[in-house]
Amino acid sequence: MGGPAPAEVLLPPAVGEDACAIAIGGGALVAATDPITLTAKEIGGHAVVINANDVAVMGVRPRWFLAVVLLPRGTGAAAIEALFADMHAALARLGVTLVGGHTEITAAVTQPIVVGQMLGFREDGRFIRTAGMRAGDVVLQVGPAPIEGAAVLANEALQRLGMLPLDLLERAREAIRDPGICIVEPALLAADLGARALHDPTEGGLSAGLHELAEAAGLALVIDREAVLWFAPGRAVCAALGADPWGVLASGTLLAAFPEERVEHARAALAAAGHLSARVGWAEAGADVRTTAGSRLARYEQDEVSRILG
Repeated sequence: MGGPAPAEVLLPPAVGEDACAIAIGGGALVAATDPITLTAKEIGGHAVVINANDVAVMGVRPRWFLAVVLLPRGTGAAAIEALFADMHAALARLGVTLVGGHTEITAAVTQPIVVGQMLGFREDGRFIRTAGMRAGDVVLQVGPAPIEGAAVLANEALQRLGMLPLDLLERAREAIRDPGICIVEPALLAADLGARALHDPTEGGLSAGLHELAEAAGLALVIDREAVLWFAPGRAVCAALGADPWGVLASGTLLAAFPEERVEHARAALAAAGHLSARVGWAEAGADVRTTAGSRLARYEQDEVSRILG
């Protein structure tokens, strides 16, 4: 891992942290990187949003994007143009500028892969850490799960889902857009409302996100399984494929830790902005994540999407 980070690295790599932070000119440059590898559908826009989420949960608005685009041999000009059109549409929706990257056709990949890098900047140098949660804080889930996993599974395993109602299957397939996987605005609003920690659960699902939140803060979480917000088409797709929705790609969901005295005001403000939330648990001294019934919340070594598609 190397020695200690230099002084300008305000937040180095750490379990549960979604991005890094670097001191520049009195402010904080926040940077995140993530690849899209499990699906080839609308991969350009998908990469933009996934990386924007990781910057936004630091309480920083995403502003600049770079992309490494790797394409298999035989990829035609029309497919490349469609990928970048999708990317630019997502960038425009978020007010983010594409500032660089690399595009290559290579035998090293068998499907399109986009590795995104997103940057944001806070002039005042402030940002939120996943590790900022304290004992007694209430954990809110903002937005249902699994949205991203529903879309990836419904599109990549479509031939195995013929038993599902067509309208439900279509909702799952279009979930990347509706209800959508972007949590930029609710994350920035939660930061303004006094959230002490924000986290973007992705690979490993809602379960992994909760475990990462607890580990980052060095605390235990107690979770009310009955309070969790579920995306019904996602649960149906998971049931049809034998996947546990707790362990399925969960982009589109935000975890936010608030002091008890701020929770109801935050929920009301989030609701007024169109963001559904639920109190799903609380932090206390200790370690691990358990349910209100006393059992340990399972954590998946492999995301259920990878297992099903693999």
